[in-house]
Amino acid sequence: MKFNFFLVLCLSTILSVTSQEISDTSFGKGLINFTAKDSSFSIKFAPRFQMRYMGSWNHDGNQYGSPEHNILIRRARLKFDGFAYSPKLKYKIELGLSNRDLSGGNQFNRNTPRYILDAVLMWHFAKNWELWAGQTKLPGNVERVISSGNLQFIDRSLLNSRFTLDRDIGIQLRHKFYLGDNFLIREKVALSQGEGRNVTEGNEGGLQYTGRLELLPFGAFKSKGDYSASDLKREEKPKLSLTFTYNFNENAVRERGFTGDYMFTTEDESKNGPLHETDQTTVFVDAMYKHNGFSFMGEYAKRTATDPIFTNSGDPSTTDDDIEHIVLTGNALNLQAGYLFKSNYEIAGRFTTINYESVTKKLPVKQYTLGFNKFVHGHKLKVQSDISYTSLDGNEDNITFRLGFDFHF
Repeated sequence: MKFNFFLVLCLSTILSVTSQEISDTSFGKGLINFTAKDSSFSIKFAPRFQMRYMGSWNHDGNQYGSPEHNILIRRARLKFDGFAYSPKLKYKIELGLSNRDLSGGNQFNRNTPRYILDAVLMWHFAKNWELWAGQTKLPGNVERVISSGNLQFIDRSLLNSRFTLDRDIGIQLRHKFYLGDNFLIREKVALSQGEGRNVTEGNEGGLQYTGRLELLPFGAFKSKGDYSASDLKREEKPKLSLTFTYNFNENAVRERGFTGDYMFTTEDESKNGPLHETDQTTVFVDAMYKHNGFSFMGEYAKRTATDPIFTNSGDPSTTDDDIEHIVLTGNALNLQAGYLFKSNYEIAGRFTTINYESVTKKLPVKQYTLGFNKFVHGHKLKVQSDISYTSLDGNEDNITFRLGFDFHF
């Protein structure tokens, strides 16, 4: 309640200051853009939300059953960014308000809603060098570092939901340089806590180390297009990004490194006992290509763990009933492509396959998705729909239809 009151008070103050002024901003550029007269700071405020309908049909071996329907606000967020003291010192704050954004409370964040998505400072301390500090996305797979507001489909793929690195608290060092006139190379390294966002009671396991190398042989994309799905800028010349990411989470205590259940080594329902620790390694190989309305994105992910199983007896050869926790190990491939017509309608297709390691006792998954989009004002105002066919081990089938819109100031 105190947080909500403070948030409303801040927003009311900002709106009252600007309510009598005519702004030169436009839709999609932020609700408020303000720079101090002495240029000592700036702030841009941009709220956004996504609404979604989903219908799902499961196949029971003979026929598809009755559909399950769901309508929800998938995301509702408040974003603030700008600079402070100097244009070389930038900041970003993003708050989540939807139930999906807030869920995940536990004893390691004092059982509180997880409002904060991003709270990070970015210092451009030398030419082509930046130092980041705070909570934000790790330099992981390309699909994850693309904003949820700039996706080609209504939501990210199964590869991302099972293997992504997501957000963490720590520091990042970023650098870029050119080989010749056009070949752009970016290097990004991160040192973080390793247990995900909004953790207040840590560090329970070890630290997390991430490195990402980005190769752009034909130069930079227009408007950072390698961090935005669909070719909205209709690249006049081919643009390609090839990336490799390596992540090592030392003594990880959660089933998927940054997220998933904490691996308690006790049957005590209070979950206050010691935690199972295991080194987890995740690698990604990604590609992004755009040219004249056509876009392609490919991702490969693989996660391994030194000690993926914890059992009550401590003996990994015991029965399934004794297994308490299993690290989600395996590999996945995601391929998607789309074409944007000059009318700003887009058709896109996606194929995703996941093969878990046998130790997880999970069956392989394949998913085929066909999507249709209408961009009214780029990614800031769009209507999206897609239909997916998912098979589990080639037997259990599901069809899911989704329809939604994005609205971003």
